[in-house]
Parts: sequence; C-alpha cells; structure tokens
Amino acid sequence: MRLLIIEDERRIADLVAAALKQAGFTVDAVGTVADAAAALPVNAYDGVVLDLGLPDGDGLRLLTDLRCRPESPPVLVLTARDTVEDRVAGLDAGADDYLVKPFAMVELVARMKALLRRPGGPLGVRLEAGNVALDTIGRDVQVCGQVVPLARQEIAILEHLMRRLGRVVPKAVLEEKLYGMGEELESNAIPVHVHHLRRKLMEAEASCAIHTVRGIGYFLEDGR
Repeated sequence: MRLLIIEDERRIADLVAAALKQAGFTVDAVGTVADAAAALPVNAYDGVVLDLGLPDGDGLRLLTDLRCRPESPPVLVLTARDTVEDRVAGLDAGADDYLVKPFAMVELVARMKALLRRPGGPLGVRLEAGNVALDTIGRDVQVCGQVVPLARQEIAILEHLMRRLGRVVPKAVLEEKLYGMGEELESNAIPVHVHHLRRKLMEAEASCAIHTVRGIGYFLEDGR
C-alpha cells in the first residue's frame, strides 16, 4: 500500500515516513501544496497524512479539493492547530482523522491502519488462496498454519496477487505500489522479488502458484 505524506518540516516528514515504511507501507513525501497537487493525480495512494500549515497554501483547501475527486483516499490530518474549532474545521473539510502535534509515532501508525481497516479499505482482511493465508494487519504469511518468512516487497506482491486471484496484475502496477518517488528502481526488481517469492512458496509447499504473463505481469492461481 502506498501513502503520501504532505509535511513541510523535513525532520517530521522523515520520521513519519520511516515509521510507516517500518509498518510495511510504501511512502512518498512532499512539502508543498503544489507538489501534493502534482503527485495526487498520477499516483494511486491508499492514504494521505496531511499537515495544514504548508508554505504555499492552506492544507484545508487542498483537503477540500481532494474530496471533490470521484475516489479520494482517507486523510489523516497532522497539525499543530489544536483548538476545538480547528478540529471541527478539519473534520468538516473532509478529514477522516485529526492528530495534533506533538504526537506519538506509534499512535499515528495505528490511526492510519485504523483508517485503512474501514469497510472497503485495503486493510482488515485475512486473505486466503489455497493453503496460503496473509494477515494484512500483522503482515505475516502462513502456509498450512506455518509462518513463511518473507521480505516486505515479497509480502506486498503476494497481497496484490491474492487480492486479484486469478487475474493478471501488470508489472507496472506492482512497481507503482512497491516503490515511492525518488526510489531507485532497476528494471528487473519486480521479477527478482517474484522469483524469490515463488521459490519460498514452493519450498513451503503452497498449493497456489505464481504464473508469469510475459511482457504484461503476473497472476496467482489457486491450486486446490
């Protein structure tokens, strides 16, 4: 899952990004309204962390514009504006949650996960394919009840394949979901991750298999 942090204080943005990456998310970070407006239309974000006091505009206006889109991700407002009136204004503008600075990083991560667990959200579902089960909250994979150690990228790929069981997931979609802006991406990165994931599932005697559609992407077949 890919998140966007809109925060002009670089230290805070870096800390929040590190915590969310540790929790298994792919993260982009921008520091202005203009950069956020440029990133939002071209990337499919699952959630947004939004500061309101940005150097080139008010985050509330950006939030209002975001809510005018046909499909907009959940937004967690992160701000120093701590009055009741500020909170009401943020929620009325469309914020899904409101967290005041200073804050506990573990709480921010927990609140974002809670937003993504809402009905229709990308978290909160135990995915199963054959004898493979993926806990999207704990980010662990089991085959016949036994945990299979996987890297973060391998879990993310498996999740996308399980959510689209039997359907082809384009390689470009996996690249978009797994890598943030500015991250170096080699042309063979996804095939390498898929190779390792396929091998680990085979070694664990998983009943489902990953198939490659050359030049397009991959799909997961339930072998039951």
